[in-house]
Amino acid sequence: MSQALAAPSKPNQSNPMDRLIHAMEAIPYWFVAIVTRVSIAGVFWQSGQTKVDGFRVTDSAIELFRSEYRLPIIDPAIGAHLAALAEHLFPVLLLIGIATRFSALALLSMTLVIQIFVYPDAWPTHGTWAACLLLLMTRGAGLLSLDHMIARRQA
Repeated sequence: MSQALAAPSKPNQSNPMDRLIHAMEAIPYWFVAIVTRVSIAGVFWQSGQTKVDGFRVTDSAIELFRSEYRLPIIDPAIGAHLAALAEHLFPVLLLIGIATRFSALALLSMTLVIQIFVYPDAWPTHGTWAACLLLLMTRGAGLLSLDHMIARRQA
């Protein structure tokens, strides 16, 4: 068997680099997930806050959809209302860890629309958002979530 296919060996505890790698691998997923959930939720929540005044979507948000975003097919007023709703609802769901995978999918879809139709040159930012959302879609919310509590009760 080639060296590349061999089972990984135990870390050499005398090697500081191996100890550091081992320590990083020991970071629990629930911690990574909560940091990811809070961080990406904050990005979308803050964006949503720029579109509303209290419970009302602002005229400036609608104008932004009309003049700058110019999404195909969708009316600017409807787009502004849907974006404001999505940017408030899905971050809350991510924070409490319920419907996490579906909330991440919804926000990833929104990110793709923004990337393709609105700000195609902002791929480094959108790529970072996509990485966070893909992690949550593929691995879920982690132990500290309502999703985990519900799944454990159903098992």
